[in-house]
Amino acid sequence: MKKLLSLVLALCLALGMAAVAGAEDVTLPRNETLYFAGQQWGSVNSWNLIGTNQNNSMAIAGGASGYRTLVYETLYMYNFMNGELKGLLANDDYAWNEDMTAVTLTIKDAAKWSDGTPVTAADVVRTFDIGVQIGNGTGTGFKAYVASIEALGEKELKINAAVNEEGKPVNPLKVLDFLTGTPIAQAAWIDKVVERCENDSVKILNDPGEDFVWSGPYTKYYTDDQKVVLIRDDNYWGQDASMWGKLPVPKYIAHAIYADNPAGENALKAGEVDVCQQFIGNIQKMWLEDGLPISTYYEEAPYGVCLTMPTAWYNFNLPVLAENPALRKAIAIAVDYDTIIANAMTNQSPSFSDVPRSLMNPTEGEQALYDHEAVKDLQWAGMDIEGANKLLDEAGLLDTDGDGYREYNGEKISLNAVCPNGWTDWQASMEVVAAAGEKIGLEITTLYPEWDIYQTVFTNPSQKEYAIYMWSPEAASPSNPWTRVNQFMGKEFVGVENNWSGNWGQYVNEEADALIKKIPLTTDAEELKGLYTELTKIYLTEVPSFSLMYRPSVFHAVNESVWTNFPAGDDGRNIPPADCTDGYGIAALYDLELVGQ
Repeated sequence: MKKLLSLVLALCLALGMAAVAGAEDVTLPRNETLYFAGQQWGSVNSWNLIGTNQNNSMAIAGGASGYRTLVYETLYMYNFMNGELKGLLANDDYAWNEDMTAVTLTIKDAAKWSDGTPVTAADVVRTFDIGVQIGNGTGTGFKAYVASIEALGEKELKINAAVNEEGKPVNPLKVLDFLTGTPIAQAAWIDKVVERCENDSVKILNDPGEDFVWSGPYTKYYTDDQKVVLIRDDNYWGQDASMWGKLPVPKYIAHAIYADNPAGENALKAGEVDVCQQFIGNIQKMWLEDGLPISTYYEEAPYGVCLTMPTAWYNFNLPVLAENPALRKAIAIAVDYDTIIANAMTNQSPSFSDVPRSLMNPTEGEQALYDHEAVKDLQWAGMDIEGANKLLDEAGLLDTDGDGYREYNGEKISLNAVCPNGWTDWQASMEVVAAAGEKIGLEITTLYPEWDIYQTVFTNPSQKEYAIYMWSPEAASPSNPWTRVNQFMGKEFVGVENNWSGNWGQYVNEEADALIKKIPLTTDAEELKGLYTELTKIYLTEVPSFSLMYRPSVFHAVNESVWTNFPAGDDGRNIPPADCTDGYGIAALYDLELVGQ
């Protein structure tokens, strides 16, 4: 249901001029600007697509629902509503060979770079090769699965899967992820960066990339420490009939850099934000009680599609956690998840009583992939203080000096629980984790660093600053749930620098790793179910991490006082609630309409 303000108010907002927050010198036409919140935290560091730590979430971000393709584009877009891969830079029809060791595809004839040159197969080859060479996100994320990429002509491309000792592909699923999750950079621009950085990997990774070349519908207009503004490229190749057939509707994409979630929420209420990707507690009150023109993908809780599980990761660089599975499980079973879901999530999540914990998200398809009966004795719904204390007592983790806190090797067990400052739902969750520690004789203190600091620490494989820290595994991609399971327990990510790919706690279990490697080549449904069941048993026994809630992969709340015709669950278009930016969710930008027109 569209909950619109009066036509008079809508027209006043739509036709007005809006200054970007904090910028007296940058004024944007309100009826041409789509305002966002909840995606960009902190100032942009760089525009370097092949670099690292760019902190440029409007241009360079592998979102939970697909890659963000406003500026840089992938070969395909993933639609998590139906599992389809829709061609973007590439034509729709890709083809596997018989043994699934190679996939071929063709770049669209119309695809062009911003300098007018064609996007070619050579650009894809160079993007992958430089990633492997310098160890950026593309290289670390895919080198184990993609052996090489060949240009068979200017437009035709062959992606060779990595194979095992038997000549079978290591993981065809991850090859599909490459198609949807890797933004392509221009080969000529890459060569320019390499030359000025003297082929030094560190310099290349940290190059600011201000002279970037793009293929997407938007490019940089203005950035500072308070805002990011993109402007539509009216020469964008995607207006060709082979792609969208038109330009996206908003001329400007703007994102003020808000201090925290409440600031973004207030801007949404005021009509200063059109699309909000952040958690908003009791969001339904905005339209039910306040009468605001705000809507979500679904009208009823959980208001979005729950695909992911924000998770608390244990740091296995800390001996007290690495050497004590009883400690890990005790904390996990003591946490009051119902309080997290009721208070932190305001019931925008199924409970762990409704959907018992495993390695799977709550969707029917994933829940059918493991034997529930076989693992039910290992599952927990939380608030088991008696059971947690028993585990700790039996493990010999006792309070021997009477100060109220248990010790390990003669030292008080003192841990921190960490997430980014301003991420209010996560902060509320960490408070509940800390409270659980107090109930079982463990000192757990909360720590909320700013995002630009947090992101550099939790992705550092040798860090010892954070003990328990939050991050979400992948939600939706062609390779899930395998990718998520691998992120929870896969050995391949251990020791990887700038690790955005998985296993952020550095957990190693050889048995689990062997089972994980079998899944991509397993086609028998019952055998596959058996593998996922065994992995679930290991995970629930070892507890290398513990999920705190289920939730939408991205939050998608929109204010319809200026713009309308956003995707909705009942509109029949099947555009995913991915904030008009991620994966096939970007299709929403081409359907937007101004209120009253």
